[in-house]
Amino acid sequence: MTRIVICGCNGKMGHEVSACAALRDDCRVVGGIDINTEAKREYPVFAKPADMNVDADVIIDFSNPALLPALLQYAQIHKTPLVLCTTGYNKAQVEALTRVSAEVPVFYSGNMSLGINLLIELSKKAAKVLGSSFDIEIVEKHHNQKIDAPSGTALMIADSISSVMNENVHYIYDRHSQRKKRESTEIGIHSVRGGTIVGEHEVIFAGHHEVITLSHSAQSKEVFAAGAVNAAVFLADMPAGLYNMSDLLK
Repeated sequence: MTRIVICGCNGKMGHEVSACAALRDDCRVVGGIDINTEAKREYPVFAKPADMNVDADVIIDFSNPALLPALLQYAQIHKTPLVLCTTGYNKAQVEALTRVSAEVPVFYSGNMSLGINLLIELSKKAAKVLGSSFDIEIVEKHHNQKIDAPSGTALMIADSISSVMNENVHYIYDRHSQRKKRESTEIGIHSVRGGTIVGEHEVIFAGHHEVITLSHSAQSKEVFAAGAVNAAVFLADMPAGLYNMSDLLK
């Protein structure tokens, strides 16, 4: 039985993870971390990682990038595995979590959906086949409450595509300030925010007189919660290292 602590437990994704874990027999939520400690939960809620007094096998984080240092410190001291689902980490934060993964199991993914990770693999395959003869554009759409842009998932897709390209590519996030023709080494990344869109990602390969489009649409946050719980159960017994969805899907 995997004992889980949810960081950001009183947020929307925290509620989804709690509900998902409650339906399973191989894990249970034993505690939460949230700035709002007054909300009623079926488990104790702590204001910060250092306050926790429960035994946990793994922590799932759906909170805010600002909490990462405290989580990494707790993980190092207690050797508690981390499933990091929060997006918007900067380069220094990614480097920090990578360093900690040498001592503690860390699962880090910008998107916990099985479908999205299949989209990424298909995009890499398409990029290998089509090469630089097709222009690549990524469009991501999310609800109007999402703070970071572009989404972590869009960057995951772009990074995966660029990893298989034969030439160095660069990302273009905003074209309105540029008055020049598109370069073949560009990957355009565009963000749309509106309404209650859960998450949509589209990868466009535009060639000479033909266009290939790969897309994924998440219709509920439940798909991300299920992926996070699967990752937590997977990670609980793993040795120190940095893991992602590719490791879970093997």
